[in-house]
Amino acid sequence: MRVMKELLRQPVALFGILIVLTVVIAALAAPMIAPFDPDNQMFDGLSLEGAPLPPGGPFLLGTDTLGRDLFSRLLYGARTSLIIGLVANGVAVTIGLFVGIVAGYVRGFFGTLLMRFTDLMMAFPALLLAIVLAALLRPSLWIVAMVIALVNWVQVARIVYTETRGLVERDFIMAERSLGAGHGRILFLHILPHLMPTAIVWGTLGIATTVLLEATLSFLGIGVQPPQPSWGNIIFESQSYFQAAPWLVFFPGAIILLTALSFNLVGDALRDILDPTQRGRG
Repeated sequence: MRVMKELLRQPVALFGILIVLTVVIAALAAPMIAPFDPDNQMFDGLSLEGAPLPPGGPFLLGTDTLGRDLFSRLLYGARTSLIIGLVANGVAVTIGLFVGIVAGYVRGFFGTLLMRFTDLMMAFPALLLAIVLAALLRPSLWIVAMVIALVNWVQVARIVYTETRGLVERDFIMAERSLGAGHGRILFLHILPHLMPTAIVWGTLGIATTVLLEATLSFLGIGVQPPQPSWGNIIFESQSYFQAAPWLVFFPGAIILLTALSFNLVGDALRDILDPTQRGRG
């Protein structure tokens, strides 16, 4: 409750929350809001001028090259992006928490091995690794989510590892050990609660990264496959008409930008609230 009150007092965070809520509501209510079926081709796609229909009339944001309503496709594309963002980022944070806590708590040879593997994964460019994995596997909604999760957990693991290393040296952990507390009690009752603010912040910030990465993969043709709409593949399908029909690229691009910016604003505000020592940094 305190965190929400603090968020609502910050105009920048409030703007981010409003945009995020708008996208979430639009995604959930897409079947009720969308004026047309996103896959329904109303005509052959091109007007007499040789370009898709511009915004206006029955088509609020115009149509794409196949005569499909762009507004309806953007609404259903929000579903795709949010599902991938939540699933992929949730899995990434879970993996990162597990690896970071185990490596920081156990330490020794096993902890070092886990962190060297993490460093090895960090050495690969995330986008390049995602492209390789997506190309090797058959792209689909869930495959793309898992691919993104497999390249995004390393930052969380590194930060959690550092924090866990500091926590295990604290006096209250030493006291618990001297009283005979087991590893499970120490991990779940004392260490994990201290790491939850970090997980929440990275979980929020990571959604922005995930949405951008999904859009990039879909734009490159190895993400979510048509006819299932996603913001990235809408741009991919329309790139050849950028000059004749710029709205086909502008609208999904603007939505991707606003969504990523909003999650970043909310995540940054959460970082300041949950960890005041970070205020003003970054």
